[in-house]
Amino acid sequence: MKRFSAIVSFLLCLLPVWSQVRITVQAPSDVVEGDRFRISYVVSTQDVESFKVDKFEGLVELYGPSQSRSSSFSMVNGKTTSSSTITFTYTVTTEKPGTFHVPAATVVSDGKTYKSSSPSINVLPGGSGGGASGGQQGGQGGGQAHQSKADRMHTQDVGDRITNKDIFIAVTASKKRVFEQEAILLTYKLYTLVNVSSLEGKMPELDGFHVQEINRQRQPELKMEHYNGKNYGTVVWSQYVVFPQQTGTLKIPEIKYEATVIQQNRSADPFDIFFGGGSMTQEVRKTVMAPAVTLQVESLPTPKPTNFSGAVGKFSIASSLTPQQLKANDATTLRLTVTGTGNMKLMKAPTVPWPKDFEVYDPKTEDKTAIGANGSSGSVLYDFIAVPRHQGKFDLPPVEFCYFDPDAREYKTITTSSYTIDVAKGKGGGNSSQALSKEEVELLNSDIRFIKTGNPTYLNADSAFFGSNRYWLTYGISLLLFVLLMFLFRRRAVANADLVGRRGRGASKVASKRLKTARKLMTQNNATAFYEESMKALWGYVGDKLNIPVSELSKDNVREKLTERQLSNELTDKFLRTLDDCEFARFAPGDPAATMDKIYASAEEVINEMESQLKRK
Repeated sequence: MKRFSAIVSFLLCLLPVWSQVRITVQAPSDVVEGDRFRISYVVSTQDVESFKVDKFEGLVELYGPSQSRSSSFSMVNGKTTSSSTITFTYTVTTEKPGTFHVPAATVVSDGKTYKSSSPSINVLPGGSGGGASGGQQGGQGGGQAHQSKADRMHTQDVGDRITNKDIFIAVTASKKRVFEQEAILLTYKLYTLVNVSSLEGKMPELDGFHVQEINRQRQPELKMEHYNGKNYGTVVWSQYVVFPQQTGTLKIPEIKYEATVIQQNRSADPFDIFFGGGSMTQEVRKTVMAPAVTLQVESLPTPKPTNFSGAVGKFSIASSLTPQQLKANDATTLRLTVTGTGNMKLMKAPTVPWPKDFEVYDPKTEDKTAIGANGSSGSVLYDFIAVPRHQGKFDLPPVEFCYFDPDAREYKTITTSSYTIDVAKGKGGGNSSQALSKEEVELLNSDIRFIKTGNPTYLNADSAFFGSNRYWLTYGISLLLFVLLMFLFRRRAVANADLVGRRGRGASKVASKRLKTARKLMTQNNATAFYEESMKALWGYVGDKLNIPVSELSKDNVREKLTERQLSNELTDKFLRTLDDCEFARFAPGDPAATMDKIYASAEEVINEMESQLKRK
């Protein structure tokens, strides 16, 4: 029973997927006259009762439809997903340039009829440049598929000259005669016949303009375009919206771009390339200059209205007042929403004609705009907070917003609704202004703090700390502590400065720690590590004690330094002999345990004797 319920649940999960049939058309957006390419209709079910396509208008059907099926199923965290498709593919070609529509497909599934979309295909004339002719021959399968746009770009040989006709940037301005503060869209479009792997360049700082770059979320898409008898690969590389801040003839300067072009090295040896000795391609840098643009900027008509906000474009305004009924000393908020398209980041907030005796705060602004082809579009919200100080009914006149419409070439004033504010008697009685509670003030604005009220508390002059006995006692103790700390810190600084002395005084302690480690290794019968640690103890001790750098540690230097310190020749010979025994024992045959015990005793003894004699010196 449980298994049956699980199967039913599984089938119910699949029902929504099976019931939705979609037809997706896959076709290139542009091709070159004579190209062969494929048009595929992907149906999201394999239960197809019939399939038909409309007549191919302007496109020549070479072969089709061929069919292919695919299906997939997955279950993740109890969520079941499945897909099952059948694809019908046609191979077609073109005979003339123009724009043609892919014929729509009609599918009947489970008694229901579904129809696909009919996207358009741009057929470019066959010409020189990036558009290679599609005259490839194929068999029944329809020949080769449509080349990608990147493959259509001509790959030059290494050493070929890259001309300004092979790659250039065209600049277009949405308008060349505008008013001051009117938005202008500048589009920088790349045209190329060669393979370009990268392009670098940016708009410089402009005087007399406010510039905003349109953020392109997606990777630039290469498209084919017939220009001057050639099929170029084109891409809109960057777009800027500029707002002129001055009048007269203004110039957008040239922009320098650095392009990286891929050239083919046909003389490269494949064997050298295989073994890392060369490359089939080579990158060449090419400077591409985007031309300058000249604009004619007219000044705004005069006289300007006194309530002009500085906004240029098309706008609307809406308002809301919350609350309209309140008590004296409570806050009310007027929200103004300016919506439209234009220089919204440069306009001023509207002026609100509040009734007399209302305490008004600076507006809070919330920007909900996005940059687009016509400038900033969206909304800007202004929140005005005001506090009535008296009870009564007050009229709030409509708020005016004046802007300039460049299409109508005139100033326009739009208004909000008017409001009646009903203010009741506040807490504590009386019509006059009264103090607010702490909580009420915090609601008005976070930068206002509550003024403490009540009877103040005074201190007796005799109870003052300054000049009292406690003051002088604290002063004396602090001075004594300061002198004591200065003495201790100075003593420590002098001791730390004697690095050589510190190193020598700690030599015996360090050597003892290393010998303890060596003894543990001896008990573990780890001979190799034991001898290494013993030699570190001997060499480390004499190096620290005699202040010999590690790079200069040698038996001759040690003998010379010990002689200068007037150490007995017998003890010097014993120390060097212990070093030799330790080095020899690492590789000598015999009883490792007995040898390690002898070496350890000798090292410990010679270090103790040297420490004793050197201290007396």
